[in-house]
Amino acid sequence: MIITKSKPKEAVLRSLEDITKVFIVGCGTCATLCQTGGEEQVEEMSKFLRERSVGKVVVETPCDIRVLKRDLSPHLGTIESADAILALCCGSGAQAISEFTGKIVVPGLDTLFVGETERIGRFYERCRACGDCIIHETGGICPIVRCAKGLLNGPCGGMANGKCEAGGHTRDCAWVLIYTRLKEQGLVERFKEIRTVRDRSKRAEPQELKTR
Repeated sequence: MIITKSKPKEAVLRSLEDITKVFIVGCGTCATLCQTGGEEQVEEMSKFLRERSVGKVVVETPCDIRVLKRDLSPHLGTIESADAILALCCGSGAQAISEFTGKIVVPGLDTLFVGETERIGRFYERCRACGDCIIHETGGICPIVRCAKGLLNGPCGGMANGKCEAGGHTRDCAWVLIYTRLKEQGLVERFKEIRTVRDRSKRAEPQELKTR
């Protein structure tokens, strides 16, 4: 899931300083779960902008061009009359909206990370989308994300009592977690393996995936 947070309303107003008519687009998946771009947040933003808001819709998945076209098509007339679109979705969705409509798109959210949800309001980064996943070697725990230093072999000398020096030894050391998980899985020998330098060419920018 893509984790987002709402920009301060003052920042949104600054971005809309020269805009008089705004159409608001929310996200029915990730941003809804984050409570940053669902029906409630879109309605709240529409009321906040009052006379500037000319319309609103929550697109099921704005980052999917097919779904975006389907959900925005009934509103294209209103969108055309707007000076800009306020996107309450991730950066990928906001760019898809811009690409499809050709309108000025103002982001209402900051995109933070790919994460897992413990419960509403508790989100944790668990994947860096590095393009070279090795969690089968590390007990299902990603060292690139969970280790503050992104070490492929650990723990480092900053670990004390199972805690990481980054953040004042309050965070669990990723490599202690990895060791414990591998031991539970009967795969502790994998902990002793030396992982080589990552192949960063697999994370070339910008990324594309074309399977057909």
